[in-house]
Amino acid sequence: MKEVKVKDIVRVTKGKLICGNEEKICNNFSKDTRTIQKGDMYIGLKGEKFDGSKFWEQAIENGAEGVIIEGQEITQENKEKYSNKIIIEVEDTLEALYEIAKYKRSLYDIPVIAVTGSVGKTSTKDIIASVVSTQYKTLKTEGNNNNNIGLPLTILKLKDHEAAVIEMGMNHFGEISLLTSIAKPTLSVITNIGTSHIGNLGSRENILKAKLEILEGMDKPKIIINDDNDLLHKWYLENKEKIEIYPYSIKNAKDIKLKEESSTFKTVIQKETQIAVPVGGEHFVYNALCAIEVGKILNIPDEKIQKGIAGFELTKKRMDIRKLKNGATLINDSYNASYESMKASIEYLAKYPGKRKIAVLGDMFELGKYSIELHEKVGKEVAKNNIDILICSGENAKYIINENKQIENYYLENNEEILNKLQQILSDGDVVLVKASNGMKFYEICQKL
Repeated sequence: MKEVKVKDIVRVTKGKLICGNEEKICNNFSKDTRTIQKGDMYIGLKGEKFDGSKFWEQAIENGAEGVIIEGQEITQENKEKYSNKIIIEVEDTLEALYEIAKYKRSLYDIPVIAVTGSVGKTSTKDIIASVVSTQYKTLKTEGNNNNNIGLPLTILKLKDHEAAVIEMGMNHFGEISLLTSIAKPTLSVITNIGTSHIGNLGSRENILKAKLEILEGMDKPKIIINDDNDLLHKWYLENKEKIEIYPYSIKNAKDIKLKEESSTFKTVIQKETQIAVPVGGEHFVYNALCAIEVGKILNIPDEKIQKGIAGFELTKKRMDIRKLKNGATLINDSYNASYESMKASIEYLAKYPGKRKIAVLGDMFELGKYSIELHEKVGKEVAKNNIDILICSGENAKYIINENKQIENYYLENNEEILNKLQQILSDGDVVLVKASNGMKFYEICQKL
């Protein structure tokens, strides 16, 4: 295991050691006094509404070996009381977190696969990690901890790992640039360029530009892209002579058989291989094709790639399918939503065997001036896929309803009304999809169902 000592932290953060042994090894880091474990180093991060540094004593009382803090007066009494602990004072704890993570990453000469894209990042990360872990001890981003705090904290979990699969999210320009400078990927993945955060970035072309910041952290750019995405395909054609690009496409899959909760297809890795994906939907075929491309680049044998895909587990709240007590089937895809992911989920619902298909859809956020247009497009997808009942809630979800006046539809005020309506109408054999941006909290409906 590569060691980070107190003196390394002080050096890379340009901090000041108030007290403690500079030779002490720091293995684990935490930003939350409530979940801190004995021996952790606590980083007192500052947010808009809180200052974690103020809770440094609580962190020590809860078991922290030491603290990294800013803007706190450490009295002589404090120094004496905690003389056997480590107190490091820095100018900015968030910047300190970045620098410590960069240092930790620099100690490891291992494959680091970075995954970004408008939709499908988390599920693609999960399936890639499942494949890579058949060959290497692999660290992966847990859940969707893909931002400027979650990513460095993930990097700081590196211990005896032989590879890492790191998810990168963004809302604005410059965010991926920061993340890639910390993770220093050896291989990058862009799943697609859609409309997520288009309200912040102004156009899909700008979204592509922001995602391509991922290349900035790479010593030798090497990237896997979805060649069936229009903007990525165009970028590939323009750059394939300059950058090492590996395109994947649905055309690489033969004999695709889509079932409600799984799918199979054949593709050539080193030889033609039958692939079984334990989650339904064509978009998971895409995820598997991407993972295969990673496996090929890392020289993972065909049979291990097969095993990794067949055994992957999806992060919860993403296409989580459950049978309800009344015999109906719930498709919980409530974590997030964009036009592209809405379209894919509605198509999946339409093909899922059941008596009635019910779509519970809410607002998609951060779409700016495109909001009305993209909600209307979702409405057209509902109509095109012959959904039986549509239930909507949210300021912009009314534009989904407007495209579906001809079917049974309900525009409701809040989650409680949606829950009551579902409890009234759901019966044995029905299939219900629940999907919206996370801020709509539709996951609460799923929990109560």
